[in-house]
Amino acid sequence: MPCECQWGLSSLFVGLFVILAAGVFTFFPAFLGLFDYPWYISLCWLWFFIGCFFTAVGVIYECCACQAGGRWHNAKAREGEGDCEEGAAPAPYVMID
Repeated sequence: MPCECQWGLSSLFVGLFVILAAGVFTFFPAFLGLFDYPWYISLCWLWFFIGCFFTAVGVIYECCACQAGGRWHNAKAREGEGDCEEGAAPAPYVMID
């Protein structure tokens, strides 16, 4: 895979950011009485639901482990390097002056 994007985490964080932004923009008509137009409030709800959609997609994508193997989801790295015997300590690193 050339891209190796983190679709689950990216969708999750983008969704939460959009929900937070929709909440900030909803603050103005709800508490300050500014921008109290029906179309503005409808747009705030629309962005809230878009954020909910992205958050749900991100959660489902991460929970179902849909990410393909690659640099960030490498099955070999989780198993170990294979160079050392089982239970053996790795060779110490010595810095030379």
